Amino acid sequence: MPHKNIDLKIRLCELEDFSFVFNLVRTLWPHLTFNFEDYKKVYRQALESEIHKSIVALINNQIVGFCSLSITNNLWHAGSLGQIDVLVVDETIRGHGIGRGLINQITVIAIQNECKVIELDSAFHRTEAHNFYEKLGYQKLGYLFSKTLNTD
Repeated sequence: MPHKNIDLKIRLCELEDFSFVFNLVRTLWPHLTFNFEDYKKVYRQALESEIHKSIVALINNQIVGFCSLSITNNLWHAGSLGQIDVLVVDETIRGHGIGRGLINQITVIAIQNECKVIELDSAFHRTEAHNFYEKLGYQKLGYLFSKTLNTD
């Protein structure tokens, strides 16, 4: 729940939000180089997609958080799976219920889209995030394995 003195609003993303979302997402991986136009193309595709849902958190009409969800057909769960792709809150305002608000809203969206399970992955070094997710009822179930593919 947001702190009493914060007027938090959460809504679906719009195309005009992209620059703010882009800057927030970059804070998660400061050592990486991001191509603005490539990310804008993916962002636009997500907004136009039925299986991707993206939301932003606003305080005083300023975007302070972002969360995105991908919905897939999943044999293991014998139904739809909601995968939280990104959850980020502006570092200067963490700890005020914004992340919880985003997770709560994206969970509502997952339920509305008949997801049986909602999952996310988080890097090993993000121990504060792990504690946050566990407080919200998420369980550590395994490792994520990843391999970069050469598509050039």
